[in-house]
Amino acid sequence: MKLGTLMRTGLVAAGLVASAATSALAQAGDTIKVGILHSLSGTMAISETTLKDVVLMMVEEQNKKGGLLGKKLEAVVVDPASNWPLFAEKARELLQKEKVAVVFGCWTSVSRKSVLPVFEELNGILFYPVQYEGQESQRNVFYTGAAPNQQAIPAVDYLMSKDGGDVKRWVLAGTDYVYPRTTNKILEAYLLQKGVPKEDIMINYTPFGHSDWQSIVADIKKFGSAGKKTAVVSTINGDANVPFYKELGNQGIKATDIPVVAFSVGEEELAGIDTKPLVGHLAAWNYFQSVKDPTNAEFIKTWQAFTKNPKRVTNDPMEASVIGFRMWVEAVKKAGTIDPDKVIDALVGIKVPNLTGGISEMLPNHHITKPVLIGEIEDNGQFDVVWKTPGLVPGAAWSPILDDSKNLKADWTKPVNCGNFDTVANKCIGKAAK
Repeated sequence: MKLGTLMRTGLVAAGLVASAATSALAQAGDTIKVGILHSLSGTMAISETTLKDVVLMMVEEQNKKGGLLGKKLEAVVVDPASNWPLFAEKARELLQKEKVAVVFGCWTSVSRKSVLPVFEELNGILFYPVQYEGQESQRNVFYTGAAPNQQAIPAVDYLMSKDGGDVKRWVLAGTDYVYPRTTNKILEAYLLQKGVPKEDIMINYTPFGHSDWQSIVADIKKFGSAGKKTAVVSTINGDANVPFYKELGNQGIKATDIPVVAFSVGEEELAGIDTKPLVGHLAAWNYFQSVKDPTNAEFIKTWQAFTKNPKRVTNDPMEASVIGFRMWVEAVKKAGTIDPDKVIDALVGIKVPNLTGGISEMLPNHHITKPVLIGEIEDNGQFDVVWKTPGLVPGAAWSPILDDSKNLKADWTKPVNCGNFDTVANKCIGKAAK
């Protein structure tokens, strides 16, 4: 589905939801509100609209089961429009005006960073469903996407291996904001620790929505012609991926020449472009639609029925949203209330099935356990899983690779109750942590 179609679909659906929510409120007067904070317009709509839809589906499914604590759930949808300051404004609207019990939202780290002070000030609960750069653990946030040790580092390890092509030269290409810059800082340090010479690492950043890739792809092609196996590690986000991959095809760069491993390209993004030139390029995620598992098969069936589209695809951040939603439901049941302090405490230790055959657990650092999967793009826009971890990997909030975070741990249980505890100084460093 193309960006414009996605935007139009998202906006129409949001309007329908708003109307339905108003009607439900008038009739019931006593519902539990669930906030949805995802961009339905702007550069990130291509990715985020789907996450709005999947949370709506989860709300509908939970209401079919009788709701929660004897009350119906009511979805409240807002559109922060890929505008980072607007994310904070809309978060405040959801928490202060709408009085939502929980928020599912954000995609980019810049949007998450924008809303953090609001959730802290108003003591809200945010479930964040997308891979991110780590170097953070906030009491009010639950990170159901991947930390660097659950995606970026395993991807590099795979490419370095014999099975992954024994890569020697590295292009770190990203959108110019906090997630790519921090992730690439970690990856560069990791590559240097592994003995990769600095001259064999090329780093490039482009703005959101970047469309002119001709010269950058030409530079990548030249960098890869030095006689050493070269790969691109892509932290490019949003609709900029479409022209990037098209330009790879235009310049004849095949996966056998210079493989690209992406962290923000999934089934939804591939649905809008011709995948034939992309066959063999890679993505590192924790879920693929192609995974054969009864739980996943049922989820795909439910999703396509909900969207009334038998061709609608699923993707990793959708699974992370589903896991987060189910964990929140179980925590509310456990706490017997939607009181945020009690739900936050109840969430640690909650276990729910993921969609690939395992059980994900919410850890004391507010990250979850996840399998790591690497898939090759097929000509139908799906992924063939070529590598996976033998079990689930616990998400690490702080990277042991960087000097300024190697001694930090996050633990939101007593007696630590801190997102950045210095294990050497034996104290919480709080706001001083970066």
